[in-house]
Amino acid sequence: MPRPEITQQITFLHAQNLDETRQFYAETLGLPLVRDQGTCLIFQVCESAFLGFCQHIEQIPPGRKVILTLVSEDVDGWYTALKDSGQFPMDPPSSNPTYQIYHFFIPDPDGYWIEIQRFDQPL
Repeated sequence: MPRPEITQQITFLHAQNLDETRQFYAETLGLPLVRDQGTCLIFQVCESAFLGFCQHIEQIPPGRKVILTLVSEDVDGWYTALKDSGQFPMDPPSSNPTYQIYHFFIPDPDGYWIEIQRFDQPL
């Protein structure tokens, strides 16, 4: 029997302050808010991938425990746009030969690491 089709992907994480989360993901990153469930917000990353943030999910301690990676061909453009909007990426974009990527990180309001990256060899 063939495996049933998966049509979408959503990653849900804890959010301490939904207003700050909404501002960061909708305004700073420009991700469309596709569902506001009161205590959960769901943002569209691309056609069938989503990020959800809920107040009732257990908080993960800040740091490099979760990395939300957004893949873009214009890493430098993202870095400039974020700096111009008053955000503070951790470091400028750089190459990582171990993983064959070009990337940088920026923290979100809950301390999750957002990575903007480009693969040297696209998937």
